[in-house]
Amino acid sequence: MERPNLTSVTEFILLGLSSRPELQVHLFLLFFMIYLMILLGNLLIVLLTMRDSRLHTPMYFFLTNLSIIEVCFTTCAFPQMLVHFLAKKKSISYSFCVIQFYTFLSFGIAECYILSVMAYDRYVAIRDPLRYTVIMNWGVCGRLAAASWLGGFVFSAVDTITTFQLSFCRDNVINHFVCEMPALLHLSCSDTTQAELVMHVLCIFTLFCPITLVIISYAQIIVAVLRVRSAQGRRKAFSTCSSHLLVVTLFYGTIISLYTKPRSLSSPEYNKIVSVFYAAFTPTLNPLIYSLRNKEVKMAFRRLLGKSEGA
Repeated sequence: MERPNLTSVTEFILLGLSSRPELQVHLFLLFFMIYLMILLGNLLIVLLTMRDSRLHTPMYFFLTNLSIIEVCFTTCAFPQMLVHFLAKKKSISYSFCVIQFYTFLSFGIAECYILSVMAYDRYVAIRDPLRYTVIMNWGVCGRLAAASWLGGFVFSAVDTITTFQLSFCRDNVINHFVCEMPALLHLSCSDTTQAELVMHVLCIFTLFCPITLVIISYAQIIVAVLRVRSAQGRRKAFSTCSSHLLVVTLFYGTIISLYTKPRSLSSPEYNKIVSVFYAAFTPTLNPLIYSLRNKEVKMAFRRLLGKSEGA
């Protein structure tokens, strides 16, 4: 049997969210505003936490890590996506695709871990408030944050190496707005069984383990809240927990549906819609849900404005 003539690609063409020319400017404006909101919201959290000593607590330390991850995560994809909305040729070099794939996945996995760490932190604060500062001391917080970042970099390296060992032949058109694993698997002209197996195994460590910790933590939090005698206190706690769970469910749910679904059952259009949810909407919601609604953050923002006016 004659072996087909395979030509390795040197660049990829990203089709983006839509191929309709009349929508490109509208999509550019929409996602430019979303990106701006993500940057301003998350960088404001980082600035307030660094400037205000009252926010130097474990909870805001993890929130700062989350905000930095969100900024890095979206910056891996958004600037290029915005340029491609207005460019005639929507190309990306092979090497830059590898870099984007690795960094986008790294920060995505790191976010999965940091969200589970934040859930555990809230569990300790509510379940054992008297020993909270002892249990969640700065040494423990630093190690948990470092493990979240390191886990993202290590596990994404495994996925990146596995994916880019595949053959990409004459067809170099990716029906996506970013170099992401499901889209590249659809494009590959070689057997992707091993790459899919590695992806599903890594999902156990990067998705199901963190989300299990989140579920256990919030279940314990709900039990602790139900013991609170004050009805107002219970409502306030449930309101906060439900907001957090909404963001966590949206983030984990969309990623699980994308990375654990068999390639034969998924479609490029479905993958793009799901990717928009966790790449755009959850980074926009996180500063609002986790921080900007908090009384401490609002007070820190007023103090910052007061210092700025005084200066």
